[in-house]
Amino acid sequence: MLAKRIIPCLDVKDGRVVKGVNFVQLKDAGDPVELAALYDQEGADELVFLDISASAEGRETMVDVVRETAGSISIPFTVGGGIKSVEDMQRILRAGADKIGMNTAAVLEPSLITEGAKRFGSQCIVVAIDAKYNSDWQDWEVYTHGGRKPTGIRAIEWAEDAVRLGAGEILLTSMDADGTKDGFDLPLTAAISKRVQVPVIASGGAGLVEHFEKVLTEGCADAALAASIFHYKEMSITEVKEGLRSKGVIVR
Repeated sequence: MLAKRIIPCLDVKDGRVVKGVNFVQLKDAGDPVELAALYDQEGADELVFLDISASAEGRETMVDVVRETAGSISIPFTVGGGIKSVEDMQRILRAGADKIGMNTAAVLEPSLITEGAKRFGSQCIVVAIDAKYNSDWQDWEVYTHGGRKPTGIRAIEWAEDAVRLGAGEILLTSMDADGTKDGFDLPLTAAISKRVQVPVIASGGAGLVEHFEKVLTEGCADAALAASIFHYKEMSITEVKEGLRSKGVIVR
């Protein structure tokens, strides 16, 4: 078994880290550069930086903040938000990112996944999927623009398509579980993890060490991402990793 990864997520809006519940009621959580450096020191395996308002506001990711953040850490760093072209990807990678995260742009223009993978390699392309359960379908639906727009696309099918197009990793966020701290969406995570041949990062709902354990075992995720429990010092990355090791989960 490959070692599982623990990844803090910095949702950035107007240059500050924010966190909400179910994608709304955002509260300030600190400075992205300071938090990134702290998480690196605590033993985070990677870091995800999402400019959550870039796509909705139709502007580019904040390159300066990316550059400053990259300069303060030594771990792999994924950046997403407002990326609409290969040129945008190149700009972010040159600023210090290791991987590019795409959500809205990938749905609107799937060929971007392929173009990015050809130019920079599949390992560089992370397709982020924000999924919400659709009771009429009894299945999960993909949302774009920071969770604001339903697409009519089924999440499992989109994950398979994204990988076929060249995505090297899937960042899967359950909008239903996001910020609740009641646990990850295990059925959603397992459904997608079992259907794609690339790593799946589970996001949304982390509150206890047991939640991480379940999503990395029952949910078949390769990595678990969390935000508010780390930002608000409810739990440290060190504590999560020690707890997982005590339960027999192999972590880095």
